[in-house]
Amino acid sequence: MPDLTSLFRFLRLAPILAALAGFAAPAAAEEVALPYDLPLTADPSPVAVPADAPVHFVQDSGDIDDNILLPAARPQDDREDRRYARDYFALAAGVITVPSYNGSDERNVLPAFYFRGRYKGYSFSTRGTNFQVDLIRQKRGQRTDFKFGPIINLRSDRTGRIKDAQVEALGDRKMAVELGISAGITQSGIITSRYDQIGFRVVGVKDISGRHGSWVVSPTIDYGTPLSKRAYIGLSASFNLYGKGFGRYYFDVDPVGSAASGLPVYTGAGRKATLGKYTIGMAGAYSLSGDLRKGFVLIGGAQYGRMTSRFGASPIVDVAGSRDQWLMGGGLAYQF
Repeated sequence: MPDLTSLFRFLRLAPILAALAGFAAPAAAEEVALPYDLPLTADPSPVAVPADAPVHFVQDSGDIDDNILLPAARPQDDREDRRYARDYFALAAGVITVPSYNGSDERNVLPAFYFRGRYKGYSFSTRGTNFQVDLIRQKRGQRTDFKFGPIINLRSDRTGRIKDAQVEALGDRKMAVELGISAGITQSGIITSRYDQIGFRVVGVKDISGRHGSWVVSPTIDYGTPLSKRAYIGLSASFNLYGKGFGRYYFDVDPVGSAASGLPVYTGAGRKATLGKYTIGMAGAYSLSGDLRKGFVLIGGAQYGRMTSRFGASPIVDVAGSRDQWLMGGGLAYQF
């Protein structure tokens, strides 16, 4: 389960009380933002509580494991002869405040957009600048849902809009294209009712564009439960593992960069694969139509992340930025 700035900024979605709303996923591996989703529920027959799990909003690659709750379900889809889980589509828009780069103590406020759906049992979603498809069809009424499929991510960290003068002096990074796999399992009916759910997923991506030339892996665990027909809440936690090339490209400072920025030379992040960040978050949703399964839904979320070990010790974090990383956002979703 894995831990996205030009194109990413435009496409990013508003996370819901969660950094779960994740989700990153790694870029899927975390930075992918992102996120990584709260699992879909089992798709039971018509009931007064949401049948499908919330939707996550992830931002740029898996660094942001954000989740937004957007259960999908239309009463007219609950037919006895249906073999697969109901079809649905969900759109969301809002605003999100995020660090200006991964490890920054300065913030940007950006528009956020999201699209997710399921057709004939196959699910798909966009999160920030990534797109993923679940190739395992979800059958009607199943409580255990396995997920597996490809994910593509555009990582735009430090490609622009950097507010810190020292980090900006290091020069922009080029957008990386990452390809990988997302896999996981979700179980419904765990604690509070047959409609709550706990999920575990892992996202792994590899740079195929020759930018950082490395990989990111992000495991995530999340839990969500309906509080009523109108309200839903979720929690999540994840961490991100980065390859040597990733640390070298985004967090090390060479002598030329040191001379230009005034930051000390640093080679620790690119020395070996490292656990570089963990996140925890919560997300919530409130239906304006009276039913989370259809119509308009208010969504909001918050996520705390912490840069660790060799990544937290990098001058772009420890000197110019902060190890503490906050993400908050909100918006309006429509499901049909």
